[in-house]
Amino acid sequence: MTFDLKRLRAEWFGNARGDVLAGLVVALALIPEAIAFSIIAGVDPKVGLYASFCIAVTIAFVGGRPGMISAATGAMALVMADLVKDHGLDYLLAATLLTGVLQIGMGLLRLGRYMRFISRSVMTGFVNALAILIFMAQTPELIGVTWQTYAMVAAGLAMLVLWPRLTKAVPAPLIAIAVLTAVAMLTGADVRTVGDMGQLPTELPAFALPNVPLTLDTLWIILPVAITLCFVGLLESLLTAAIVDDLTDTRSDKNVEARGQGIANIVAGLFGGMAGCAMIGQSVINVTSGGRGRLSAFVAGSVLLVLVVALQECLVRIPMAALVAVMIMVSVNTFDWRSLTRIRTVPVGSTIVMLVTTATIVATHDLSKGVFVGVLLSAVFFVRKIARHVGVSVEPGADGRTRTYHAHGQVFFASADRFARSFDTGAGAERVVIDLTRAHFWDLTAVAAVDKVVMRFRRAGADVQLIGLNEASATLIDRLGRHDKPELAAQLGH
Repeated sequence: MTFDLKRLRAEWFGNARGDVLAGLVVALALIPEAIAFSIIAGVDPKVGLYASFCIAVTIAFVGGRPGMISAATGAMALVMADLVKDHGLDYLLAATLLTGVLQIGMGLLRLGRYMRFISRSVMTGFVNALAILIFMAQTPELIGVTWQTYAMVAAGLAMLVLWPRLTKAVPAPLIAIAVLTAVAMLTGADVRTVGDMGQLPTELPAFALPNVPLTLDTLWIILPVAITLCFVGLLESLLTAAIVDDLTDTRSDKNVEARGQGIANIVAGLFGGMAGCAMIGQSVINVTSGGRGRLSAFVAGSVLLVLVVALQECLVRIPMAALVAVMIMVSVNTFDWRSLTRIRTVPVGSTIVMLVTTATIVATHDLSKGVFVGVLLSAVFFVRKIARHVGVSVEPGADGRTRTYHAHGQVFFASADRFARSFDTGAGAERVVIDLTRAHFWDLTAVAAVDKVVMRFRRAGADVQLIGLNEASATLIDRLGRHDKPELAAQLGH
């Protein structure tokens, strides 16, 4: 119990000053994004803002990755747009609750352990694609605008680059936002502000259950959307957690994070918010601004609500150019530039996986599709590589009538044919010994290859003996093999 108290104290107050300042920066960055994502989903801005507040505060308590920011996201908003259009907000809130339940279930089933099947190349492609998407999301604010906007963005980028060289006591994004807001107010510059993004809420979120019929028809309507939201949310959250693990050189509990995301989404759905998940951009802002603990997410969510409800007069005057500058710098810092210089040294397959993952995500704006394609391609390259390392060498006997074949490698569906073709079954030996000490058999296709080799030698008149099988391979061949069962061997052409 003492250990847990020390751990909780460290996670909450071990970096209090850095977490508070980073949380302030993240809160400002969350506001325009939450509004924009609400528009994508086809709901009022308050739905995204309420969701960001509820999710960020809740995940601070129940998440498995301190220092990571969760809120309303664009990937989730895209999934729910058609549901809102066809059935309305209440069905979205019901789908959000069901999403939370599914995510809690996946956390309890400890599915987070399957993150290890996502290769480093897929992770790199995921990160680079997100960096590109973050940058692309800023382009509408840079098209058809006044020269003052470009000047402010340039000034903001300059401050973000130069301020950390002077001091890191106060995060550069906070300084850039404060200075550019003051300049815009004093000069009356013709620039878009946060207030131009949409009407902000004037009241606190209130508890309410979705007003939908409790019928099977309702379930069939929301279930497909909830399942998609569940997987997209967990995928983005667990990948973001892995990225923050790398940035902070710490470890996190992915299964606790999955359950935490589910609880946070249930809270959001009960207080009028849409489903959300971890945000790579805001998480990078938080970490690079000095945020490391749970307090940063709590401050980000709390300050967001205070700014939106109590300080609207100040909030609506923040120029979008300041936030654009912050997000552009986030995209630059998020992109793994070393992945470009490593292209000449890493295996070609790894480079292809990274590029295809990045291209798929950027083209579809769908993280799940990009990661799925990347994982599938990684598996194909891995199987192809392992299959190439199967081989057989032959050792003629001194008497001229015996031949010993030494097999090595992993024999499975992709390498079984190569294994079977490596034996010269027409060599005319009277006795054949197949040494499998350095081979391992994985599946039914591998067993069928052994059967095929043995029966070919027997048809040629040779006596065949298998030696050196490890326990697992021997068990598999004994259970599924046919060459040593006369009634089955006939089926192989005996």
